[in-house]
Amino acid sequence: MNLKNLVSRVNPTRRVPEAEAHCDGPCGVYDPASARIAAEAVRSMTKKLLDLHEHDGDAPAIMLNTAARYVAIKEEQAELAKRELLILWTDFFKPDHLDAYPDLHETFWNAAKLCSTCKQNVDVDACDQLIAAIENIHNMFWGAKSRDVDFYLAG
Repeated sequence: MNLKNLVSRVNPTRRVPEAEAHCDGPCGVYDPASARIAAEAVRSMTKKLLDLHEHDGDAPAIMLNTAARYVAIKEEQAELAKRELLILWTDFFKPDHLDAYPDLHETFWNAAKLCSTCKQNVDVDACDQLIAAIENIHNMFWGAKSRDVDFYLAG
C-alpha cells in the first residue's frame, strides 16, 4: 500500500499531493551515466536525421513520420540529459567541491547550454561537445567520491 492510499483510508477528506522526484530527498543515489546515455541517444537521433533521405518507393509521409519520431526522441533525450546534469549540479555537488573543481559551475552551465543547442539544431559536433562535457563531469563526480571509474560510450 502506498502513502496516498494509507492517508486516504485514515482521513478520506485529506488530499495528498503527488510528487515526482530525483532527487530532493536524501537517497544519495547519483551517477552521471544517465546523462551520458541520454546524450548518446541525442547523438544517435541526430545522425539518423542527417542520414535520412528518401529511399526509392518510400512515400513522403513515411519520411516525415520517421523524421518526426527522430526529432521527438532527440528533444526528449536532450531534456533528460539536461535534467540529470542539473540534479548532479544542484543536489550532489557542494561548495567544498569548488576547491577541487573551480570551473565546476561553468562546466555544468556550458553542458546545460549544449543540451539546449542539441535540441535546437541537428549538429553532430554539438552532440560530441555535449558528450565530452559529460565526460568531464563524470571525472569530476567520481573524483569527488575519490573513485576511479572509466568513462565509456554504450553506442
